[in-house]
Amino acid sequence: MKIIRITALWCPSCLVMKKVWDKTFTDIEVIDYDYDFDEEIVKQYEPGKILPVLIKIEDGKEVDRIIGEKKIEEIKEFLGV
Repeated sequence: MKIIRITALWCPSCLVMKKVWDKTFTDIEVIDYDYDFDEEIVKQYEPGKILPVLIKIEDGKEVDRIIGEKKIEEIKEFLGV
């Protein structure tokens, strides 16, 4: 499993969640894309306007996603850990 994380520098929720994520889920592969700087790549994932977006990828395909700021418990449930 890997996670695609779409965030933006101007997004307070993104910054908070990134800090929590980076301290808690150190063993999960994360590919980060910035909503503004990686615009062409981000478009492929159709993130909408609410950030952050976490997309779970298994066997090269999207299997789930969560949108917006979430509590650590919700992220753990999303990840199945």
